Amino acid sequence: MSYHTTVQEVYAKAAESPEKALCCVPQRPMYLPGLKIPSIMHEMNYGCGSTVHLQDMSKDQTVLYVGVGGGLEALQFAYFSRRAGGVIAVDPVKEMRDVAQKNLQEAAKLNDWFDPSFVDIRDGDALDLPIEDQSITVAAQNCLFNIFTTDDEGVGDLEKALSEMHRVLKNSGRLSMSDPITPQPIPQHLKDDETLRAQCISGCLSYETYIQKMVDAGFGSIEVRSRRPYRMLDKKRYNLDSDLLLETIEVCAYRTAVPADGPCVFTGQTAIYTGSDEMFDDGKGHTLVRDIPMNVCDKTAGALASLNRDDLTITASTWHYAGGGCC
Repeated sequence: MSYHTTVQEVYAKAAESPEKALCCVPQRPMYLPGLKIPSIMHEMNYGCGSTVHLQDMSKDQTVLYVGVGGGLEALQFAYFSRRAGGVIAVDPVKEMRDVAQKNLQEAAKLNDWFDPSFVDIRDGDALDLPIEDQSITVAAQNCLFNIFTTDDEGVGDLEKALSEMHRVLKNSGRLSMSDPITPQPIPQHLKDDETLRAQCISGCLSYETYIQKMVDAGFGSIEVRSRRPYRMLDKKRYNLDSDLLLETIEVCAYRTAVPADGPCVFTGQTAIYTGSDEMFDDGKGHTLVRDIPMNVCDKTAGALASLNRDDLTITASTWHYAGGGCC
């Protein structure tokens, strides 16, 4: 039995009976004025973070959400688009599609502005999206890509899924993702456990590999918007040498060309100039106003640090980036 089959069975069961331990990270729901979320959607929030970020939202966008779950984030996206088909939700599990449609009907009873037609739920797979090329403004997935296998040659299911997301996005379109990552390689005996993979545990990649997979798919600018503890794997229950603390990460990847000198990855670093002049220009398009921190990508931070100037300070990554800066 393939892990695809296991995934479908796990999520079909979760659709029929909410599974509280499946991927969820306890967090306060985003407050949006006039939005009432059915309680069942909270119970079925099978994700490890959020893919809905206010800076990405506009009323005229078309959103693709892959892996509909209970419909919570699809409803949140629809809050902004508010038009028929403004949100397209794709899921291969019939039971999950059916329950999401039911939950959206409940949401319509609670929200007079919402119509279930705002979310177009489609049967489809992340590896072969039923979506036209370059037709999507914002694409999103929450704790789904973590179940896919990958390989060093770039032809695994994860690579296919990222390629599909890149294909359907418009130029400068955004891919919003939330997935678990691991500080050290997941042992093989956990990787081989298909149920743990379906539960978003054993497929975790390192931060560096996770980011590189997006770059390899053609995303030239990446923002790390959140990074925090996700789940502890106890050494006794999981047969490990020591306890393993997984993290969850929220990122936004832009469909822009990868620069010749490497991608722009923002992790919350800033550069501060404190010299005698009012401004500092590095000659590469970056101008720093004296005493004012400027957000910089990791690439620019490294280049500025290499100048070894006493009047330049580079702060450490905060892993929380909200936009603006050098690129």
